[in-house]
Amino acid sequence: MVSNPPENPKKSTSDRIDERAEKFKEATSRAVDQAHDTLDRTADKVEDGMHRGTDKVAEAAEHAAERAARAAERGRESLDDVMAHAGDWVDKMSDYVREKPTQSVVMAVAAGWLIGRLMRP
Repeated sequence: MVSNPPENPKKSTSDRIDERAEKFKEATSRAVDQAHDTLDRTADKVEDGMHRGTDKVAEAAEHAAERAARAAERGRESLDDVMAHAGDWVDKMSDYVREKPTQSVVMAVAAGWLIGRLMRP
């Protein structure tokens, strides 16, 4: 318990009330200032945390976009390879049909007959 200094007995009640009111205002101002400082520090910490979080999200999004771009590029390369091989296969089949037309027709009829047998109920 804090003891108050003895008050001057010659002071009026009004003066004592004014002094105590002034002390109360000073104490209230100090408390408000301390609360303001605490809130400022807390707000700064929250802001820093949000900036770090935002930076991490942006970094993750950039990384995901890079990975997606690499995957798309690999997909395009694979499609180009498949198309090149398909073109080669069509060229080889065309050459075979030109070189051996009779065998090609017989093989096509046999393949059609086999597929027809397999497709029957």
